[in-house]
Amino acid sequence: MENLLRPLIVIGGSVVLTLLIGWTTDLLLRKADQRHHETPLWGLLRRGRIPYHLVLCAAFLRGAYDEAQLLEQHRTAIGRTLTLVLIGATAWLVIRIAAAIVESTYSRYARAHRDPARVRRVRTQVSLIMRVVSAIVGVVAVASMLLTFPAMRAAGTSLLASAGLLGIVAGIAAQSTLSNLFAGLQIAFGDMVRLGDVVVVEGEWGTVDEITLTFLTVRTWDERRITMPVSYFTSKPFENWSRGGAQMTGTVFLHVDHAAPLAAMRDRLRDILRSCPAWDGRHYDLTVTDSTPSTMEVRALVTAKDPDDLWTVRVSVREQLIQWLTETHPYALPRVNTADAVLPPTHPNSHNGDGRALRTNRSRVHEPPRAPDRG
Repeated sequence: MENLLRPLIVIGGSVVLTLLIGWTTDLLLRKADQRHHETPLWGLLRRGRIPYHLVLCAAFLRGAYDEAQLLEQHRTAIGRTLTLVLIGATAWLVIRIAAAIVESTYSRYARAHRDPARVRRVRTQVSLIMRVVSAIVGVVAVASMLLTFPAMRAAGTSLLASAGLLGIVAGIAAQSTLSNLFAGLQIAFGDMVRLGDVVVVEGEWGTVDEITLTFLTVRTWDERRITMPVSYFTSKPFENWSRGGAQMTGTVFLHVDHAAPLAAMRDRLRDILRSCPAWDGRHYDLTVTDSTPSTMEVRALVTAKDPDDLWTVRVSVREQLIQWLTETHPYALPRVNTADAVLPPTHPNSHNGDGRALRTNRSRVHEPPRAPDRG
């Protein structure tokens, strides 16, 4: 009877103590969360309930297992298994607590500061800090697990003599990985690029969607994802449209006839922008920037508060200006001018049989038909 009750008391007592302490801790966290609404820390700490219960249960079972006198022939294996579970659960709990503290700090910072650029910078730093902390805790946990095996301790002692050579070999083999790792830290704390920034890389326009210690993901306007090593952003030039403010100036180029009414086009541009919600009202302009024998190039200058709105303003101005010219000033659209082609007098085909100059057979664009020749 004693052989049956002893394991039940030890195992059952450990489980009951785990549930009791876990329920009490969760109750205290709920009350603290209700009392302090200004910080989400206490609510975030409740996410660590599962690793917290595993730590308590593994610790109680590991400490009281010898008293249970259960499966004596497998005592070493069971004790080592409980130790491994305790180490893994402790690492999991530490990561959850660190994540709760970091996320709570970031939330308070985001509420206190209204500058989107600074908030994105802190968000980038926080996310990379959490990845570094998770990696360090994971490495320490795995090393602690390996040290529980006597054979691994003996191997570790023998490897110390060749640690210098192994370090050199590992450094050469992991040169690319280490460069990306340091580049990720440089991006996080050098404020080069942040989550949510609008960038142009390799001719692709998009928004920074994810930053890790080794790679960076850019979400393009057509919902594609471009994954690039973070070392690219520390070694090659790229455009960051969100750097120093999201306000932007854009251009719309039109090719029109030399007779186009520029004053009326400026008035029409002003009316289009006033009716466009995406225009921020800072500035607009319309000037002639180039001229060719058949057309002249007109540039409309517009502004917007961010790249998305700038795209909307540009396409609206381009569409409505062309439509307005087509409906009210069709003569202002580009035309192909035709004229009589007169060859040099010395050319053998300079005149036809009746002595008149040859005429080209070109089509006219937006011109009225010519009157028949009465001569």
